[in-house]
Amino acid sequence: MEVVVGSGPAGVACAKTLLARGKIVRMLDAGVALEASREALVAEMSQTTPAEWTPRQLSRIKEGTSATAKGIPLKLVYGSDFPYREAERHVPADYDGVGLRPSLARGGFSNVWGAALMPYAQRDLSGWPIQVSDLSDHYVAALKLTRLSAQHDRLEQSFPLYREPGAALGLSRQSRTLLDKLEQNQAQLAAAGISFGQARVAVQAAHPGQRGGCVYCGLCMYGCPYGYIYNSADTLRELQTQPNFSYQPGVIVTSVREMPSKVVLAGSERETGEPLQIEADRVFLAAGVMPTTQILLRSMGCYDQTVWMKDSQYFLIPLALMKSAGQVRHEPLHTLSQLFLEIFDPKISPCTVHLQIYSYNDLVGQAVGKALGPLAKRLDFLARALENRLLIIQGYLHSDHSSRIAVALKRGQGKPDRLQLTAQPNPETRPIIGRVLRKLLRHARQIGAWPVLPLLQVAEAGRGFHSGGTFPMRSQPGPLQTDALGRPRGWKRVHVVDATVLPSIPATTITLSVMANAHRIGSEAPLAN
Repeated sequence: MEVVVGSGPAGVACAKTLLARGKIVRMLDAGVALEASREALVAEMSQTTPAEWTPRQLSRIKEGTSATAKGIPLKLVYGSDFPYREAERHVPADYDGVGLRPSLARGGFSNVWGAALMPYAQRDLSGWPIQVSDLSDHYVAALKLTRLSAQHDRLEQSFPLYREPGAALGLSRQSRTLLDKLEQNQAQLAAAGISFGQARVAVQAAHPGQRGGCVYCGLCMYGCPYGYIYNSADTLRELQTQPNFSYQPGVIVTSVREMPSKVVLAGSERETGEPLQIEADRVFLAAGVMPTTQILLRSMGCYDQTVWMKDSQYFLIPLALMKSAGQVRHEPLHTLSQLFLEIFDPKISPCTVHLQIYSYNDLVGQAVGKALGPLAKRLDFLARALENRLLIIQGYLHSDHSSRIAVALKRGQGKPDRLQLTAQPNPETRPIIGRVLRKLLRHARQIGAWPVLPLLQVAEAGRGFHSGGTFPMRSQPGPLQTDALGRPRGWKRVHVVDATVLPSIPATTITLSVMANAHRIGSEAPLAN
């Protein structure tokens, strides 16, 4: 029997290929779930149209989520914090300048992710023991799980689609205005190292005139009542229909011990604390970078020893259209990323800089209102004018130019062990962001918009949740490193398959590549007993 720990995107991708290889798979998972009352709310809303939703329903689903001029606090879903719940109890940690948090939820962070999908480019994988070509078939497999709204466009020159996309989501008026301008000036932008295209997102879209896809209700940032945004819990439900698969929620894995012919997992019942011990032929750790790092450090007895977590620096800046797109407050739209800009300019960085562009949503309206302060009501005409032109860039840098995070496991002295996470700023981060913004400013006329430089927000380390690499894959792994199959040095039957093993964190989105790599490891692991 093979055991997969964790039900997030990496866990289900790995389990899927293990089952295809004819193995018996048991998934252990903390499995924190949405509370029943909110689940009932979502079920109610999913059975009706947006026009039939009541103010009470909308208020509850948006509960707890708001925006300020500095951005959005920790993202909730359906008004619930369940993706982060019980973390302090089971993965206790102290954070110094670090915005990352673990998830013990069924489906992990796919409950609250932005659904953006981009593969890695070979130029961004320096130091990896594998090539992008080694991931190609596994990108295909991962995309079969996630759904894909995308268009054929120039992004494919560096970032292949890997599968034929289904129906593509419609763009907002703001995004269409921007994309038309970008298309007009494509040659000049390409010469400047700027490529662009419609955002690729893991969303079920419908062809015009058809049903069974996004209805443009604008609730993406709060949680889709119809479940059209991919969640790995969707794949988990499919896996549960297979006779060789079993799912055991409510389990906290605390350590693994490898023996010549088996692996022994130690842990406890999540709710009662009752100790558990489970044996497996082989174990695949997919619990997320913080829980997996904790498990590995404890299993190795590596207390008070620092491992370095890599991060893709996250930053936000408004982008003001030169041409108004008209009234946007009541436009039917989706509120996930609408466009991607990829910058590859060696004068800025030897790696890709990834920018996701979001058009209007009511959280942008909140942020504009709070920026105007007590004058907001009197200046409603100004707020509307700003909203009509304002988009948001969510940017990411390669981990080589980003802060890193020192992680150490400390003995609890009669209490549970605690992780300590301490950010170490990278002096290159802000200068590179500055060069990115100056480039956008220089090409503002070709882009059709200019960055609003005074409103730049550079997030604390880990806040973008694109982090990993505490036990990086190496061709010849040293201490606290793993081989190309995610096995810590000297281990044979324990494979780490989540972001914990990524040697670096490129700027383009992390989830698709984590899924592909987990699928690759599950496909190539030597399973003979």
